[in-house]
Amino acid sequence: MSETFFVVPESLHNSLVESAYLHRKFTLEEASAAARFSAHASRHGIRTHNALKALHLDHLFGSAAGGCVPGAVIEKIPNRFPASEVWNANRKLGQATAYEAIDAAIALADKYGIGQVSVDNAFHYLWGGGYVMEAASRGYIAYTNCTAAIAEVVPFMGKAPTLGTNPHSWGFPTTGAVGFPIVVDWATSVIAMGRVQQLAREGQPLPPNAAVDAQGQPTTDASKAAALLPFGAHKGYGLSLINELVAALIGGGLPTVRSRWADDGEKHAPAFYFQVIHPEALSAGAFAGGRSQAANVKAVIGDILGHGNAQCILPGQIEAQAAARSARNGGLLFSTAEIQAFNEIASECGAPLWNPSNFDPAE
Repeated sequence: MSETFFVVPESLHNSLVESAYLHRKFTLEEASAAARFSAHASRHGIRTHNALKALHLDHLFGSAAGGCVPGAVIEKIPNRFPASEVWNANRKLGQATAYEAIDAAIALADKYGIGQVSVDNAFHYLWGGGYVMEAASRGYIAYTNCTAAIAEVVPFMGKAPTLGTNPHSWGFPTTGAVGFPIVVDWATSVIAMGRVQQLAREGQPLPPNAAVDAQGQPTTDASKAAALLPFGAHKGYGLSLINELVAALIGGGLPTVRSRWADDGEKHAPAFYFQVIHPEALSAGAFAGGRSQAANVKAVIGDILGHGNAQCILPGQIEAQAAARSARNGGLLFSTAEIQAFNEIASECGAPLWNPSNFDPAE
């Protein structure tokens, strides 16, 4: 039987999320960015990185632990490369930092054809796909990676978790071609820890060969998962390593001490990398059949999905379908377990509780 979801007005959701962040002493600008991002994730069916995950991360590693500093000011470090910006985020809220960074990279791409922003001393920004989707919906090609909050992935042929889930996210401006931005977004583990937490909350099993328990033995019990495994064996390991190397070049510290706050001379915060490309900067102008760049993109996608492949799903399609369902229902969709979790947040910050009987079931 499929799970029942309830339709929560986005304004109600955003009000609660803002209240929760304001209660934790974040500024209104930061709280609004957190609510905006959480709504965006929920609208697109990203249940692993919604407000529940964001506030849980802040509780474990953020404002309560000194890992995220409410009201922090970003320091922009001078450098000699005009298409590049380097920031010290001073552990500012990740969502607010990432929105500002993607806007800055877009401005650089408008001027130089390509722009990049590297961010040191960051706090986790949640779902990287949300930021590149934002850029792609505005007509740009965008990429981001980050180092995860903690090391919880065992490297290929290893024994101990020394890597983060370390996602990569690409967004492409394909709304004109297929009706939505193509967004390739993946953690480099078999499964994201947010997904593990969601499955544990709802009593569902993990896929096989995705996690190990405290003794290092494979487990499908989400409540017993102590560490994760990389997808594709050496391939996922290599992709995860990319994030750690990029972060190391930016200024990031040792993966195994990340988010373990101590005055020990090491750095404990994640690092971000953003890149935005203006499509015109890639064009050689010699498209077959006299096609435009946009028409050529559409033709290439059509060829890939031709030849009997019409049932294939494009990356970003499931998220676009989720957004369409949210729009049809006129709100954000949450399960009973999620509503209960939101009520725990409401109790924390003194906001009104949500009564499931006040929400319509989603179609």
